[in-house]
Amino acid sequence: MDNPEPAPDEPGGPAAGSWRWDHVGLNVADLDMTAGWYVLALGLTVESEFTVPSAGLRGKMLRHASGFRLELIERAGSVPGIQAASPAEAALTRGPGHFALQVPDLDGAYDRLLWAGARSRVPPVDAPRAGARMAWVADCEGNLIELITAR
Repeated sequence: MDNPEPAPDEPGGPAAGSWRWDHVGLNVADLDMTAGWYVLALGLTVESEFTVPSAGLRGKMLRHASGFRLELIERAGSVPGIQAASPAEAALTRGPGHFALQVPDLDGAYDRLLWAGARSRVPPVDAPRAGARMAWVADCEGNLIELITAR
């Protein structure tokens, strides 16, 4: 299929150069417990809280000092999504399978998350990307987090 050049105001056009990621959203079963875990494990702070009564949901926006933001959303009646035991298993399901954090000290970050209650999925190893190392953990609700660092 041919892809024509995007118009200036279309995604991928010249205006897209000023775009930047704002946050990652994560649907959770227990908003308060999960927010507390991310505050403890990653040093995030609660930036704001919100409710959407018409949808029966509530949420919290968490922020790291670096600017990274994580939005947690809880809705009664939600069901678990992917709860992969490994990155390879997560790749069998389309859609978001994990989020990744670049860390300066891979072993220290991995140990800290295990201390905070994360479950190991892949201990620190060389990454497929040359010159990088990675590790994988599951958060308090089973969501995969990749830790990656360049050598």
